[in-house]
Amino acid sequence: MINVFKRPESLKNVPFRYCPGCGHSLVHRMIAETIDELKIRERVIGIAPVGCAVFAYDYFNFDMIECAHGRPPAVATALKRVNPETIVFSYQGDGDLAAIGMAEIIHAANRGENLTIFFINNATYGMTGGQMAPTTLLNQRTTTCPHGKSIASEGYPLKVSELIATIDGSAFVARTSLDNVKNVLKTKTLVKRTFENQLNGLGFSFLEILSSCPTDWHMSPAESLNWISTDMLKVYRNSTFKDCTGL
Repeated sequence: MINVFKRPESLKNVPFRYCPGCGHSLVHRMIAETIDELKIRERVIGIAPVGCAVFAYDYFNFDMIECAHGRPPAVATALKRVNPETIVFSYQGDGDLAAIGMAEIIHAANRGENLTIFFINNATYGMTGGQMAPTTLLNQRTTTCPHGKSIASEGYPLKVSELIATIDGSAFVARTSLDNVKNVLKTKTLVKRTFENQLNGLGFSFLEILSSCPTDWHMSPAESLNWISTDMLKVYRNSTFKDCTGL
């Protein structure tokens, strides 16, 4: 039984700097708890993104590396190939993975690299002031589409999990969300599953997590969770889109 009041050993004893209601701290704890449960902390290398979670290396109590914007899958590939016994994960947001890093994630999946990828989707560029992301919903207002995103001008919201699932090299692709307790618990289960896949050499595992950004959505933390349920999940449904692992 997990003691929910005890800090996981894989998290440093420092306060998070994320905005109130942000989902990053929840996912960080899930990753840390999973690594402790699997007893793999000495083997893990995490990759911090460019974006709000750029400071992930300040929070995790294991080896972390920072790399250029959008390039975590390439760096992860190198780390894993040089030392296959390491457990490597990248932790990326919409801009880092779905915009500047789209080519990197596509080709890592296509090669079937034995990696764990966490994709945090909050439908906006959080760190730089709330600009439109590839994942921004239609009619959603941001600083760069103040009248709302439109198909004619900016195109459709990009469904990354569905895209990755079509690639032959991907082994496990799922989407989950942090909008309520049930889905938070489901997310923890899926986080663990992606690490287990890598431990068992089962290939490329991709987990998209719908997370809130109260600051750039101009909502309270409670309102932002409700917006995930009422708006984001209509576009980005929770599902396991692909599972070729046999587990």
